Amino acid sequence: MRRALAVAVTGPDSPAVAPVGADDIPVGAVLYDPDGVELAVGRNERELTGDPTAHAEVLALRRGAQRLGRWRLDGCTLVVTLEPCTMCAGALVLARVSTVVFGAWEPKTGAAGSLWDVLRDRRLNHRPEVYGGILETESATLLRAFFR
Repeated sequence: MRRALAVAVTGPDSPAVAPVGADDIPVGAVLYDPDGVELAVGRNERELTGDPTAHAEVLALRRGAQRLGRWRLDGCTLVVTLEPCTMCAGALVLARVSTVVFGAWEPKTGAAGSLWDVLRDRRLNHRPEVYGGILETESATLLRAFFR
């Protein structure tokens, strides 16, 4: 989670990834392979790119899938500083991510237990393990500071 917080604040340190946009909400995501090796990172880039789907989680999934050369990310873990929304939760399910770890809860749009629980919906064909509230205070503080 500390790596995801660093990505949220400073952006990924990869030249292949766009720089931090001052207007983007600071959410960071890190995708790890089954051995715990970092595969990809993402930071919100909606304002920077004009892409409504450029959430941190989606970008990390896209980059991780590209690096692995496959869309199935079974065995992988995604760590993100904010509870995923419905779009991101759906993408995590469809990508077959095994574990999702998030920091701050999002009562307005959260889809991992707050408003909805897409990630654990028994009607879906895949349900990752979910761990919420990890470094919650640090994650929430970062977001509150942004919105001030």
